[in-house]
Amino acid sequence: MARAPAADLLKIDHLLCFALYSAGHAFTRLYKPLLDPLGLTYPQFLVMIALWENDGQTVSEIGDKLLLESSTLTPLLKRLETAGLIKRTRDKDDERVVRITLTRQGLALKDKAASIPETIGCATSLTIGDVKKLASEIKTLRQKLQTALAA
Repeated sequence: MARAPAADLLKIDHLLCFALYSAGHAFTRLYKPLLDPLGLTYPQFLVMIALWENDGQTVSEIGDKLLLESSTLTPLLKRLETAGLIKRTRDKDDERVVRITLTRQGLALKDKAASIPETIGCATSLTIGDVKKLASEIKTLRQKLQTALAA
């Protein structure tokens, strides 16, 4: 593979990491006014989505799905529990394991959040097919980066 001159590489518009970072920042700003009425931050919203997909997961399972460390996830889960959206209980078979379940209030919040993906989708002007393709490409990129980190 031919290398680009250093002067070309050291430009903001040529940095893939900046394009992803700034797009992520734009997404966060777009989500904020949609999530504020629900009383959720974006990371809390991701946890709720994970639980709406599969209630009763362990902290480790949620962390694996969302790529979050337990030290980041635990305070977030405590805030969701204080808000009455989830319940944290020790697993009956292994007390070291904490299982997360939705409360009635947490389940009911799903209906209030149902329009958010469509609103975000409209803002991007991407088709479902485009979104799936782009998400797949970004996941592949993430996997390659994780592989490089492990090497």
